[in-house]
Amino acid sequence: MFKKISTFAMVTSLLLPPMNALGFGGGLWNKRYVGLQILAGQVDASAMINGPLNIARLREPRDAVVNESGDIFVVDSNASVIRKISNGIVSTFAGKFGAFGYADGSGDIARFDYPTAAAIDGGGNLFVTDGNNHLIRKITPAGVVTTVAGSSGNSGTADGTGSAARFDGPEDITLAADGNFYITDRNSNLIRKMTPAGVVTTFAGDGTFGCTDGTGTAAKFNYPTGIAGDSAGNIFVVSTGCDTIRKITPAGVVTTFAGLANTSGAVDGTGTAARFSWPRGVAIDSSNNLYVADYGSSAIRKVTPSGVVSNFAGSYGEYGAVDGTGTAARFAGPTGVGIDPSGNLFIADSDNSTIRKITPGRIVTLVVGSLNGDNEGSTDGAATAASFYEPEGVAADSAGNLYIADSMNRTIRKITPSGIVSTIAGSPGQTGSVDGTGAAARFANPIDLTVAEDGNIYIVDDFRIRKLTPGGVVTSLAGDYNNAGSADGTGTVARFNGIGSVASDGAGSLYVADSGNHTVRKVTLAGVVTTLAGQVGVPGGADGAGTGATFSNPFGITVTPSGDIFVADAGNHLIRKITAAGVVTTFAGAAGQGGNDDGMGSNARFSQPHTVATDLAGNLYVAEWGEATVRKITPGAVVTTIAGVLSTSPGYTGSISNSSKESEIGSVFGICVVGRKIILVGGNFVKWVPRP
Repeated sequence: MFKKISTFAMVTSLLLPPMNALGFGGGLWNKRYVGLQILAGQVDASAMINGPLNIARLREPRDAVVNESGDIFVVDSNASVIRKISNGIVSTFAGKFGAFGYADGSGDIARFDYPTAAAIDGGGNLFVTDGNNHLIRKITPAGVVTTVAGSSGNSGTADGTGSAARFDGPEDITLAADGNFYITDRNSNLIRKMTPAGVVTTFAGDGTFGCTDGTGTAAKFNYPTGIAGDSAGNIFVVSTGCDTIRKITPAGVVTTFAGLANTSGAVDGTGTAARFSWPRGVAIDSSNNLYVADYGSSAIRKVTPSGVVSNFAGSYGEYGAVDGTGTAARFAGPTGVGIDPSGNLFIADSDNSTIRKITPGRIVTLVVGSLNGDNEGSTDGAATAASFYEPEGVAADSAGNLYIADSMNRTIRKITPSGIVSTIAGSPGQTGSVDGTGAAARFANPIDLTVAEDGNIYIVDDFRIRKLTPGGVVTSLAGDYNNAGSADGTGTVARFNGIGSVASDGAGSLYVADSGNHTVRKVTLAGVVTTLAGQVGVPGGADGAGTGATFSNPFGITVTPSGDIFVADAGNHLIRKITAAGVVTTFAGAAGQGGNDDGMGSNARFSQPHTVATDLAGNLYVAEWGEATVRKITPGAVVTTIAGVLSTSPGYTGSISNSSKESEIGSVFGICVVGRKIILVGGNFVKWVPRP
């Protein structure tokens, strides 16, 4: 808990001195270390709480599975733990709250890095897709965690046994009728098969983006997520990027079962007459009916064995948190579906941070979490009177205003130097792709943004870069809504895949970390997209020029005043440097070697760095998925930890604290530097720590 929280007036009296054109300033500074401070929003005091159902809280549930005893296991992704609900009590079954990393072991000794889904076998063992570690993990009923297949931090597509196999962001897993596991390997666009002994082979897909039907490697997938198997041995895959449900026979023949490729919507119907909107999770009942978590429409869809699609619960496009029957209920971005032997569904209502139950009679009730939203919200106002919902990106303009990509509200927020929070584009909870002015515009998933020298804000919104003028007019600069890919070109001709972040060089160009493509792209302010460095679909850690270099899920990006580009290469645990000519070198860290050691250059270690910012002197500031810390890197590549506490430290709780250098800073999804302060966003509020 906080021992001391400064008022916003106290904070902003020193926060935003006169700024230069890049948004950084000097000014007076109180040298007393004050620890973490709250800038705007409301502190999340209930994101990771165990106990009775009425008080327990989840952070980001992505999937749920039920064993024969009726115990529910919840994959709480952004808490990096597996939770268990048994006899009305929520506990942590494996992993430690907020301690991202990799370790086998029992209970809280084990570590995960953004686990996404689970399946359960006849012996009660859980098999978990450990997404950012690129692994399949096994958890026994006693809570002992081991690694079944894959190599920690090493992404790829290699078939093999155990640690010789490679995955690239495994998303979901199912135990099929043939006794084998089938896995959606999201970033590689493959469907993998794994025996109980850990022998991994590629079952379908050729590793490139597409929605083509065919047999085995002749088929193509685009961002495959959910997976389930029927009693006849068929596998059903949610191809999220195609907005379709695909069917794979035991012989590997892939067909489109429901939905129409690259056509988003929320339409009931049979087969290709139906429409889905960014579907994610799927489960199957004893009658071989599918239940699909249709994330974009915030509804649960039912698909019969003959391909008839209907709305089972929720109201299309109505984002909310309401119990009720059928279409009277409301969900907010459901991602996972589990089912018990009685046919009850358990929904990971991810954006609501809840687990919901749906009976066969379509009655929706809350299992765990809160439908009141706790500190989540979209309220405008002064400082801590305002509320946010999973803010991820932050940038500053030359006048001292901060801009926030408020991802789950689907809005862009502004914080003035006097501490007033307002919504300048988008409408809270309304998802879409419509260009327009102010509240008339719609965003799908805004996660990062930058302010360019032309005064416009450029926003990462799923597979697009959007432009927001000072007058509030939103247009699409490059990329195409709901269509992933890797094409260079102008405007909507260009394609991106899983953009992590965007940065302006202040000289007419934007640079984009195209994480799903493992590349870095350049975008002019006229919307012309080219590939600066990296090889499309080829993860790796090679230095070199242009396509001679490789990256592994590059996520964060910034441009220093000298014009050099720095990339947080998350999958490699590296900070990479790119010249304007596209020459890539490793600036700090060692490829494939995660850790938290300070030091110079290759002697330092990072744990999946994912966001990076710079100051006027060319120092870098890095936040990591694997540890809740902020690291500083000098122009000479000297790495030091300047804020936060390692998860391995005695007394670490995963909750935020302040008033000392050893403050726990909580989740950090976005970072920027303003004067003598490092601005951090995450955990539904905006915070800061001193810049040394």
